[in-house]
Amino acid sequence: MRAIGLDGFSRGWVAVSIDGDQRTISFHSDIADALARPFDRAGIDIPIGMTDDGKRDCDLLARARLRPHTSRVFTGARRWLWQEFRDPDAANREALRRGQTRVSRQLWHLGNKIMEVDAFVRANAARDIREVHPELVFLRLNGGEPLPRKKSEEGEALRRRLLKRSGFRKIDRWLGEVRIGTGAKRDDVLDACAVALAAHQPSGCVPRGPQPLDGHDLPMQIWF
Repeated sequence: MRAIGLDGFSRGWVAVSIDGDQRTISFHSDIADALARPFDRAGIDIPIGMTDDGKRDCDLLARARLRPHTSRVFTGARRWLWQEFRDPDAANREALRRGQTRVSRQLWHLGNKIMEVDAFVRANAARDIREVHPELVFLRLNGGEPLPRKKSEEGEALRRRLLKRSGFRKIDRWLGEVRIGTGAKRDDVLDACAVALAAHQPSGCVPRGPQPLDGHDLPMQIWF
């Protein structure tokens, strides 16, 4: 079973691969390069499958699982936001005109990554590429106990320990000398590892059961 977990950062993507006992990390400028190698299943920390109004049951269910940290799941991704607009204020005026919620600045700045993944997944429908939320994975690894925020010293240390227990023995080196100079942040590496675990051995998904599909037949389901 060859699995890849991807997490985006400013310059591209962190890719963590699990193949048997082998665990490797690499950094790529675009999604096509990150997924150029053979794999059986890939996980990506980015919305896959979108509705016209930005409402997805999987987001609401993921937020419910992460209480009290519901804000760790961004909601409201809509293709038309980035297809039709280059300015978030103009996009939000149009959203309000349509009777929809505004897009947050955090989600807006993920637009390039969201549309990059959207185009790739639609062009590679036969490949097993799933949406994964790393915070749901860390919650599972922590026995269902909420974690401190990932950018805090305590939160990072806990996530490192959980990953080491899950077989990432080189995580400290990855966070240090391997990462330096790539542009990726420490939490990007941690998140990519968590996504890889869910791609390799998924524990569950929200919603459970048959995949809800969007207008382009992409699944709206988050794995962990």
